[in-house]
Amino acid sequence: MGFSLRTVRWLVPALLIVAWLALGSVGGPFAGKLSNVAENDSSAFLPSSAESTAVSELEREFSAMDAIPAIVVAERGAGITEADQRFLAEKGQQFADWDTTAPGPPPIPSQDGEALELIVPLTDDPRDVVDQMRQALGEGRPDGLDVYVTGPAAQVADLSEAFGGIDGLLLIVAASVVAVILVIVYRSPLLPLLVLLSSVFALALASVLVYVLADAGAISLDGQSQGILFILVFGAATDYALLLVARYREELQTTADRFTAMRTAWRATIEPIVASAGTVILGVLCLLFSDLASNQGLGPVAAIGIAASVLASVTFLPSVLAVFGRAAYWPFRPRYGSTPPESGGVWGRIAKRVDRSPRAVWVVTSMVLLVGVAFVPQLKASGTSDSDIFLNPVESVAGQEVLSRHFPGGSGAPAVVITDESRAEEVLAASKVDGVAGAEITGTADGLVRIEAVLADAADSEAAIATVERLRASVHGVEGADAKVGGVTAEQLDTRKTSERDRTVIIPIVLVVVFAVLALLLRAVVAPLVLIATVVLSFATTMGVSALVFNHVFDFPGADPAVPLFAFVFLVALGIDYNIFLMTRVREESLSVGTRQGTLRGLTVTGGVITSAGVVLAATFSALAVLPILFLAQLAFIVAFGVLLDTLVVRSLLVPALTIDIGKRVWWPSRLARDEEPVESGRGSRKESSQPDGGKPVE
Repeated sequence: MGFSLRTVRWLVPALLIVAWLALGSVGGPFAGKLSNVAENDSSAFLPSSAESTAVSELEREFSAMDAIPAIVVAERGAGITEADQRFLAEKGQQFADWDTTAPGPPPIPSQDGEALELIVPLTDDPRDVVDQMRQALGEGRPDGLDVYVTGPAAQVADLSEAFGGIDGLLLIVAASVVAVILVIVYRSPLLPLLVLLSSVFALALASVLVYVLADAGAISLDGQSQGILFILVFGAATDYALLLVARYREELQTTADRFTAMRTAWRATIEPIVASAGTVILGVLCLLFSDLASNQGLGPVAAIGIAASVLASVTFLPSVLAVFGRAAYWPFRPRYGSTPPESGGVWGRIAKRVDRSPRAVWVVTSMVLLVGVAFVPQLKASGTSDSDIFLNPVESVAGQEVLSRHFPGGSGAPAVVITDESRAEEVLAASKVDGVAGAEITGTADGLVRIEAVLADAADSEAAIATVERLRASVHGVEGADAKVGGVTAEQLDTRKTSERDRTVIIPIVLVVVFAVLALLLRAVVAPLVLIATVVLSFATTMGVSALVFNHVFDFPGADPAVPLFAFVFLVALGIDYNIFLMTRVREESLSVGTRQGTLRGLTVTGGVITSAGVVLAATFSALAVLPILFLAQLAFIVAFGVLLDTLVVRSLLVPALTIDIGKRVWWPSRLARDEEPVESGRGSRKESSQPDGGKPVE
């Protein structure tokens, strides 16, 4: 016995809802497990071509054991006592007996007699061992002795701690922000719940896929990528949901049957939603061209998040909205035959203002944006020290300050020079450049010599990086030595150089990819060029404003070279989103009423939903600022400000004004550019054909 049409209308949405409920129950817990497969050691992300990576490989000739140093520094202003020395020596012996450490040198006193240094090479995950060391050092410590665990291992541990609880904290903040905005926009208690459920299910699916791939070693995951994944899924899923929700409400006002209204709304929004998601996915996948494994990992992680968001938005959400129908919007249910709210109001007035003098609007808007662009040179994105990445007090930073007061800042994390044994003495002499406190040969193996150069400045400081650059230039000049310089500071230098290279390579690729997607979507060449130009202008303005805020409001020490790259990828991909939402509707309307009226109509009917989507995305990205990490705080501000600028200024004023001023030529080379006469699109007939049962709403 076959199913009736009415049964199928209920059965398909019901099955999809049940499937997503099952997926959510299985995948939800994986969001909390992602930290277990995240790697926060920056050295693990360097390309194989980096000089410091080559040194790490060669060091295995001298020791089969990979170790990362933790440095215990003890300080007493009145002078170190014998009890202090016994305490640290006993702790050093205790650590040496652990399976998670390797033997290190005994405690070293400072020349001023006020501090002791103990180097503990860690052979296991620093996140666990450093915490155990800190607990052990708190037991039996002499009164008045300050003890800190610092060094590269402690920085990794503190960074992991900063990302601890990222899943719960970000989810609570992001969900709360989205819920509040949706309640304000739609004044409905039920609709925000349905949209949030869609976002939660999208995150569950994304978490499962990312966990499996990261656990298998197919992709790299770190705390930053994890945080961006959570925010991106919530923001994107809500954006796509808002587009469908708004169009469904519009259709319910002109269509009696809720299932017919959903079918029409789904068909009208599926193209811009998929095109928008495709643009973001292709944009973030351009990060695969990066030489840094962390950037390469973020590409597929973000792409998976967007794919999960769009899948939930076009399957679960339309199903649950169709089931609830007009009740989803309670208490302000859209009545059949009522006037769409978008037909007037603020967006109607904005459209009329743009229509009166489009050229003046886009010229003035562009000039205002160029003012912000003028401050781009003030952006300090040449890099910061590892200590500066923390926005809250952490022990590794405090310990490094103590260490630098009493010892050469790079002690415990020296630069490592590997050279040919036949040129060892010459390379040793060349290693004693300005900024190196001392250098000595520490081992030979298989025709190679290992030299440790202790830096005078803290290993993660700008001064130490400059010293490593001088050191490399000096030892590279020894003919026939094939000398290479590695170590913690060299890894930081190589990461910075790789990030700068990535910026130069990836940004043009992103622009080409975005143009290709827009050209296919809009069946035009001029319109995509206009849209890309506006988004690039918006990006440049955002970076200029961000430079002012970072330097003079937040007083940040600088920015990682990857910040402009990440900002560009997200702002161009996400900024194009809103232009896609606008211009696909403009093109749809232009088929019926021409480009000028189509632009005004498109701006009027999409103004509210796109603005709401922009505010939601900006607010969700702002949630990244709750994590005390400089990179994420800067990215949060840049993306939030840039999205609002795109939404409120570029999409609302600049793009429609340019489209009207250019006229039908904006659609070149499609037929819209050749024939401005309205073409029947079938919009009028769909309203007449969607009124079953005498035009009464069917619930």
